[in-house]
Amino acid sequence: MRGGGGNPSGNYKNPCLTMHQPWASLLVHGIKRIEGRSWPSPIRGRLWIHAASKVPDEATIKAMEDFYREIYAVNGITDLKFPEHYPISRLLGCIEVVGCVRGEELPRWEMVPEGVRLEGQTDFCWLCEQPQKLLIPFEMRGYQRVYNLEKKIYEAAVRGLVSVEGPLPVKFPLPNPQDPFSLKPGSISVQFPKSKASDIEKSSSLSAAIAGARAAATQFTKKDENLSMVIPNGTPDTVRTDQSTSKSLKEDAMLDTNINERSSNDGTLVSNDKEQSFLPKCEASSSRNKTPAGVERGGPHKIFAASLRGLKPS
Repeated sequence: MRGGGGNPSGNYKNPCLTMHQPWASLLVHGIKRIEGRSWPSPIRGRLWIHAASKVPDEATIKAMEDFYREIYAVNGITDLKFPEHYPISRLLGCIEVVGCVRGEELPRWEMVPEGVRLEGQTDFCWLCEQPQKLLIPFEMRGYQRVYNLEKKIYEAAVRGLVSVEGPLPVKFPLPNPQDPFSLKPGSISVQFPKSKASDIEKSSSLSAAIAGARAAATQFTKKDENLSMVIPNGTPDTVRTDQSTSKSLKEDAMLDTNINERSSNDGTLVSNDKEQSFLPKCEASSSRNKTPAGVERGGPHKIFAASLRGLKPS
């Protein structure tokens, strides 16, 4: 189940999640090992990662890089190599979601490194392994929550993946190796009922880095609840294809915050994977998001998009 993508649960064939930068690239590069959400993971297995269109500012990038420098230093790793670029509106690669636990459980889980336990700052922690990145990220549009990647995009992307070796790869042990869903909210409390949160001594720099990471995430707090489509008492991340929900939701309207995210909404945010399309042109970006030298910005993506449509690139 852990290798090669497995069979994700529910109605997802090639599930994808749109994330803001720099969190998206940090996850695909194996630096980020916990994806924090206010809702539990609806899948196990391969999850594709797409970067949203918002250009990250330098202060946000610095805050998150400082955060990971500090939590890796807890485990003696001081030479972190961060991504040179944080591209936007791109499919970046994928990871394997092997489980999901509650935020209050992760600090008590002594079987994982201390630095990993410090990553858990949200209601639910998605446990991520086996990062892979695309040699050439694909330009495409994103949607809310988890949605199915279009088949022709998946077939092209899966051929361009390369494995990534993170600074400190972690294997999250399953309570029941025969059950890929055994690592779920509440399972750590059941397995280790007497365990307590370990007292990780936090230096002033570590405490400041955690506070900075939380502050960086607050800029993505949901501001307009009216933009969401809610199904009362629905299952999170349901994908509907009827005409009433056929319009794609704008990716930056209400993306869930990666750190310090809280939500009191028990409804379902609806998205539609059938209307995914490549954006016609690249969007503006900061100096950290420029295309590497030697790669024409938009060139491979434009050719790829044209081949999908049966058109000649202009």
